[in-house]
Amino acid sequence: MKFSVGYQLAEAGEESFVEIVREFREHVAEVYFAWVGQPSGRSPIGGREGEVDPQAVERFEADLAELRRLGVKLDLLFNSNCYGGEGISKALEARVVGTIERAAAVAGGVETVTTTSPAVAHVVHKHFPSVRTRASVNLRIGTVEAMKHLAHLFDAYHVQRDYNRDLDRLRTLKQWADGAGKTLSILLNSGCLRFCAAQTFHDNLVAHETAVARSDNLDDFLPYACWTLLRDRANWPLVLQATWVRPEDLHHYDGLFDVGKLATRLHQRPHAVIRAYAQRRFRGNLLDLMEPGYSPAFAPWVIDNERIPGDFFDHVSACDGQCHRCDYCAAVLEQALRKIDV
Repeated sequence: MKFSVGYQLAEAGEESFVEIVREFREHVAEVYFAWVGQPSGRSPIGGREGEVDPQAVERFEADLAELRRLGVKLDLLFNSNCYGGEGISKALEARVVGTIERAAAVAGGVETVTTTSPAVAHVVHKHFPSVRTRASVNLRIGTVEAMKHLAHLFDAYHVQRDYNRDLDRLRTLKQWADGAGKTLSILLNSGCLRFCAAQTFHDNLVAHETAVARSDNLDDFLPYACWTLLRDRANWPLVLQATWVRPEDLHHYDGLFDVGKLATRLHQRPHAVIRAYAQRRFRGNLLDLMEPGYSPAFAPWVIDNERIPGDFFDHVSACDGQCHRCDYCAAVLEQALRKIDV
């Protein structure tokens, strides 16, 4: 398995993300990115809409050109969960077309567009038939039926991360995808809670981050279910019950996925994440591999990856998913927790 890694725009004078890709070039299949200032599944890079720094645009476009010279594939994100009143508009079509054309001018084009929007997928197929469309993980496509629903629009799918540890389901999805000429990808290091009830709400807030930042918001409400729950230590096992895959367990996915996505766009240590998965081993705080990572919620405790039992994956991939009736992850967590003296 090779990796799709999320681009970070370095500050002026800092080492470019390109250098990380260069170091791990043999392990990196593609780099995914949103365009400067555009909404996506994460905060806009280079400034919010209407406030983009021209120097950031210059650095960004130079990085794209250099990534192209390295020979990695480019995956352009239009994975905002909502495009508001422009969701099926000609204005959105013009933005998509203009962005892909700009990528062609700067870096010779993109191989893939990943999106949450069926309308965007339609636009890409209409104007750029050679560019592959990939369904975003945020579409939560986890059944053959769901893939069929959008098969006329998507060439590839990120599988619903909530099923990452269900190997039988993944094999079923793979069998159908192979027969239909589609490809699958998996998000490996998401810290998001499994079947998070607040995901749609959270993703919509991110999509409208520019407007949200300008609003007079509630000062007594935390909009992130995960961070709210993790204030209570009794909920910490939720992290072990989540969707991430340890680097040591990647071999279980060989043959199922050619490309694994690593969430590094906002990660504070993208180099460490890529290295761990490339080497298929990690010594350190398991929370440091995830995005979002919950190290501040656990501090001064860490989850020592080397204290995770060797048969952990065998257990969590064979369970019935009824976590409220099981204490396995709670027991493993107590074994793996280690207190760090500050």
